[in-house]
Amino acid sequence: MAPRVNRSAVVNQDTRMRAFRQRNFSSNRDFRARTNVAVDRNRNFAVNRTRNFDVNRDRTAAEFRARNGLAINRERNVAINRTRNFDFNRDRNTAEFRARNGLAVNRERNFAFNRRSNFAINNNFQSDAFRGQQYAVFRNYHREWHDRGWWRSHCDRIIFVSGGWYYWNAGYWFPAWGYDPYAYYAYDGPIYAYNGLTPDQVIVDVQLQLQRAGYYDGPVDGILGPMTQEAIAAFQADNGLAVTAAIDEPTLATLGIA
Repeated sequence: MAPRVNRSAVVNQDTRMRAFRQRNFSSNRDFRARTNVAVDRNRNFAVNRTRNFDVNRDRTAAEFRARNGLAINRERNVAINRTRNFDFNRDRNTAEFRARNGLAVNRERNFAFNRRSNFAINNNFQSDAFRGQQYAVFRNYHREWHDRGWWRSHCDRIIFVSGGWYYWNAGYWFPAWGYDPYAYYAYDGPIYAYNGLTPDQVIVDVQLQLQRAGYYDGPVDGILGPMTQEAIAAFQADNGLAVTAAIDEPTLATLGIA
């Protein structure tokens, strides 16, 4: 005989089971909802943090580039302006220096030229300018022509200078005419010397000293040409010497050379 079933108990048990399942479902749904909210919140936080990081990084990079670019441009502009100012000032200083220097050079040249042009070269050794014992060598000088053999047999020292041959005698150099038929002499006359110097060395010393004193602005070439003779004559006139336009002992002494 089958046992009897209480229908009310079964119904109540089913009702309790449905209520239990309903509560579990609701609880699970609430848990999932809360979990989803937390997940979404974390996800949103992570996304926002990443976005903010990227935005801030880009903003920081942009600001850094802007500041750096400003600094670079500032330095570049300073360097460019400094270079431009340096070049400008250098050019201006160069131009001013050239102008001042050119003025000084022209003034000295004009002064020296005008002073020289007032004096004529005196190659007349019999003139009054060569009076006195100090100029006896010039008064007694006359051109002698001899061949090479004669010069060698009569002179101990003969040298070749500036295209011509010169012999040494009693403290002076003289042209050795005839020693070489093709010889050239820019100046025909005695040249006083000192310390055993050759004629061209003495002339160079005279040119340099006259140049320092503002009388000579020609080439320092060791040749006693017209410009050097004019400068010598001007110096002699300004210093109360006989205007001989020659390299004589009183002139070298006044120049402070010998």
